[in-house]
Amino acid sequence: MKRAVCLISGGMDSLVSATIAKREGYEIYCLTVDYKQKAKKEIESAKKVAKFLKAKEHLILNIDLSWTKSALTRREIKIPKKAKGIPPTYVPARNTILLSLAVAYAETIDAENIFIGINSIDYSGYPDCRDVFVKKFQELVDVSTKKTVEGKKIKIEAPLLYLSKAEIVKKGVELGVDFSITWSCYRNTKKPCGKCDSCRLREIAFKKAKIPDPLIE
Repeated sequence: MKRAVCLISGGMDSLVSATIAKREGYEIYCLTVDYKQKAKKEIESAKKVAKFLKAKEHLILNIDLSWTKSALTRREIKIPKKAKGIPPTYVPARNTILLSLAVAYAETIDAENIFIGINSIDYSGYPDCRDVFVKKFQELVDVSTKKTVEGKKIKIEAPLLYLSKAEIVKKGVELGVDFSITWSCYRNTKKPCGKCDSCRLREIAFKKAKIPDPLIE
């Protein structure tokens, strides 16, 4: 069976992305990174997602990025309700780091594909969520691993890249995913704060899709 490494954050996008991989016949190997983010509930949700996917393996790595300048990692930097330009919730080089780890994992288990749930339509303005980032990173992978220089392939798949958040919600419902196990909020509260950028994008997505969010009662 063909194998895929699926980056799992605990959020709705990575769940839908990985479910697409499963529907395409891949054996799923989940990779989650605890980078010392404030929202530790993401990790618990990621575990639930891996179980939901019936993943062959779920690798959870601890990488300390608490020193980076980001509202998601530093206590003294507040998570804003709204921000112009690239927001303070941007974690420097996060997706570059995550994909690099995923490439190492993929080469180790001889996986053909890496699935990542990034989106360039309804997103927070992070530079590493754009199509140009995926294309350039693919070029790097093609020349940087033993597997690829020997003529094989490790392909970066971003199936949600050109979908709106509402379309992602609809796609998830179509695939039968359980959005109640996901966590999108930047805060580590009992319930989603409903105020941060991630909560706002999620709320708008479910409303536009005309589907109730199971995390909001």
